[in-house]
Amino acid sequence: MLNKAILLAASFYIVLVFTPNVNAQTDHWETVVYDNSVWKYIVPNASTSQNWIQPSFNAAAWSSGQGGFGFGDGDDNTSIPSNSISVYHRISFTILDISLITKAILNMDYDDGFVAYLNGVEIVRNGIVSAGQPTYNQTASSSHEAALYQGNYPEQFEFSQSQFSGILLNGTNVLCIETHNQSASSSDFTSRAFFSIGIVNSTNNYGQIPSWFVPPFEFVTSNLPIVLLNTEGVAIPDEPKIDGIMGIIDNGPGIVNNVNDSFNAFYGQIAIERRGSSSNSFPMKSYGIETRGPNPSLNYNASIFDWPADNDWILYAPYTDKSLIRNVLTFEIGTQMGHYAPRTKLCEVVLNGEYIGVYVFMERIKQNPGRVNVDELLPSDLSDNELTGGYIVKIDKTTAGGIIAWDSPFASANPGNSTISYQLHDPEITEMQPAQIQYIEDFITEWETALAGPNFANPISGYKAYIDEQSFIDFMLVNEISKNVDGYRISTFLHKNRLSEGGKLVAGPLWDFNLGWGNANYCQGGQTTGWEINFNTICGGGLDNPFWWNRLLEDPNYANAVKCRWLTLRETILSDAVLTNYIDSLAAVLTVPASRNYTKWPILGTYVWPNNFVGNTYQEEIDYLKSWMQSRLIWMDQNMFGTCDNLNLEENQKIAPIVFPNPSDGKISIQTAMHLENVTLKLFTVEGILQYEQKFDQLKEENLDFSTLSKGYYLLTINQTDGNYQTIKIILR
Repeated sequence: MLNKAILLAASFYIVLVFTPNVNAQTDHWETVVYDNSVWKYIVPNASTSQNWIQPSFNAAAWSSGQGGFGFGDGDDNTSIPSNSISVYHRISFTILDISLITKAILNMDYDDGFVAYLNGVEIVRNGIVSAGQPTYNQTASSSHEAALYQGNYPEQFEFSQSQFSGILLNGTNVLCIETHNQSASSSDFTSRAFFSIGIVNSTNNYGQIPSWFVPPFEFVTSNLPIVLLNTEGVAIPDEPKIDGIMGIIDNGPGIVNNVNDSFNAFYGQIAIERRGSSSNSFPMKSYGIETRGPNPSLNYNASIFDWPADNDWILYAPYTDKSLIRNVLTFEIGTQMGHYAPRTKLCEVVLNGEYIGVYVFMERIKQNPGRVNVDELLPSDLSDNELTGGYIVKIDKTTAGGIIAWDSPFASANPGNSTISYQLHDPEITEMQPAQIQYIEDFITEWETALAGPNFANPISGYKAYIDEQSFIDFMLVNEISKNVDGYRISTFLHKNRLSEGGKLVAGPLWDFNLGWGNANYCQGGQTTGWEINFNTICGGGLDNPFWWNRLLEDPNYANAVKCRWLTLRETILSDAVLTNYIDSLAAVLTVPASRNYTKWPILGTYVWPNNFVGNTYQEEIDYLKSWMQSRLIWMDQNMFGTCDNLNLEENQKIAPIVFPNPSDGKISIQTAMHLENVTLKLFTVEGILQYEQKFDQLKEENLDFSTLSKGYYLLTINQTDGNYQTIKIILR
C-alpha cells in the first residue's frame, strides 16, 4: 500500500520514506497572527540590514505598534508618515505541534505591493517584480487597493504542508512583512497581515479566525480519477521540463477515489512542463508530462489507465471551455468514426498539495502502434520502402516553439493569401535526415500539385493517388460539426505510412477543439450556420485555411461521398440522440467535480476569452453546448454538399460501416445504412488467433458481445463474397 505522503515528500531517484500525510482533512481553522496584534516595525529612510527577516535579528530598537500600518484610508491602527515608501514589520508566534497542521494561509490586505517571509524564507510576494529583497525605497510595480476597509475580502495565499515543511517550526516562529507604496505622493498606504492554520483534530490552542475568513474547501474524494503531482514546490516552467513524481488513483467506474487510496493507475517519476500557446496565459495551466525511470536520459514507457504504453502524456486544462468536455466529445466522435484520436480521461488534479481543478488526462499525438499506427522512421531509413514512412506532419502556429520545415508552393484558399507552412511533428525535424525531410516534402508537394492541377479528379493521376479519401471526409465533417475556428489552419495533423502499408496521406488525428462547438465569439464561431472551410472569406488575413478542402469538393464524386458519409453517420454515431446522451453522461459524472473546479476557478458567469456564451451555472454551459450542437446539425442536414442516391450510399457503406462504441466493454454494434450481402465477420487477436466467426446473408445492423474476451486490441474483418474486404481495430476495455 502506497501512502500518498510518499508522493508529496519524496526525494527523486532515491528510496522513498513515509512522512505525515499531507492529505489529512482539516477539522477547523485557527489564527495565530492578526493584523491588530502588536508587531515590531520600522519605516525605513535608509538601507536596513537584510538580516531583519531572520528570526535571530534583534529588533529591540524598532518601534512597537498594533498592526494595520498605513495612512489615508481610515483603516490604520498605527499611522505612518504620509510620504512613506515602505514599512517593515515582524512578529513572533508559537506553534505547539506542527504535525497537526494541514495547511496554512496568509491573508494580506495591502496597498500597493508586499513581500512576506517566514523564518527568513520568502513565501509570497505580489506587486514587487524584482527578485531578492527590495531596497527600502523601491516602489511597487503597480497600483493595488486595500480591500478590508471597503468591506471586501483580503487576498488569500494558501500553503500546503509540503510547501511549509521545514519552514514552519515547532516552537517560536517569525513572520516578516515588507509593504511598499507605488509612490511617495500616493494618497493612501495599507499593510495588514493575518496568518491562519488548518488543524487536523478538534483541539483549540490558538485564536479564532476573523469573521470574514472563509476556509478553503477540502478535496479528499472524487468519482473521477485523482492525479497527484509533486515537484517539491518548484514552479513548473514553460520549458524545459523539471523533475517530479506522479501518482494516479483510479478505482474504476462507480467506485469513489480517495486521495489516501493506493496508486493503482500509475506511480513513478516524471518530467513536467507547461504547454500551450494562447492557453499558457490562463491561470489554470496545461502540462506536458514524460514518464521516466531511474535513468532520466532513457524513455520510460508506461501504461496508464490500461492505455497502450508510452512515455508522453498531457494534462489539458479546459479553462476557457466551461463545459469541460469539448475535446473529450470531439475525440470520442473521431474514435467512433474508426480513426485514432487521443484517448482521454476526465480527472481531478492536486499539484504540490493544492487542488487545481478538473483536467483531461490525454495522450500526446505521436508514432506508436497504439496511437498513430505508422512505422517508426529511423535515422537509417534512407531508401526504398523504409524511406516512405512513417511521418506525422502538422500545420500549426509556431508560438509554442514549432519549426517550419517547408512552405507549400501553393497559397491558401481564396480569398486568403497566407502561406501553407508545414512542421514535422514525429519525428521532429531535429531528429530527421535531409533525405527524409526531402521525401515527405516532395510527396506532399506532389499531392498538392495534383490537387491544384486541371486533372485533379482523375482517379489515377489526381489527388486520389495520394490521400486516404475517407480520412479527409471524416476530418472535414468533424471540423464542420464543431465549427472549429482553429480548424484546418491550426492544429491540423497529417500522417503517412510506408508504401508497403498503403503509403497514402491520412488526415488526422484530431486535435484541439476547445474553441469549437460554439465557444468562440469571433469569426462567426458562435453561429450555427456557414461552412468553416470558408473561413478565409469570413475572417481571413492571418493564418488561413489551406486550399485543399474547397478544391476536393469541386470533384462531384468526392462531394457525393461526403453526403453519403454524412447520412450514414447521422443514422448512427452522429444522431441527435447519441450525441446528446453522450454529453449528458459526461455532465452527470462531472456534477460534483465541476462544482469544485469552479470553486477553485470562479469563472462561471464571467467572460473568459473567447466565450461566445457565458452561463451562470455549469448546467447552463452544458445546455448551451447541446442546444448549439442540435442547431448546427440541422443546418448541416439542410446544406450538406453533394448528392447521395442508393447506388452511392451502398458503395459508401461497403467502405465505411460503423462499429461502435469503440473502445467498448465488449458489447458493440455494427450498423450500415444499406444491406451488405453475404458477409463473414471474423475477430482476431493482434497475433492472428481467431476468436469469433459468423456468416450473414445480409448485414445492416448486428449487436455482438465480446465481453468474455480479455481486454486489449482485436482485429474485426468484414469480408463480402463480392471481394470487398476491410479490417477494423477493436479495443476492449
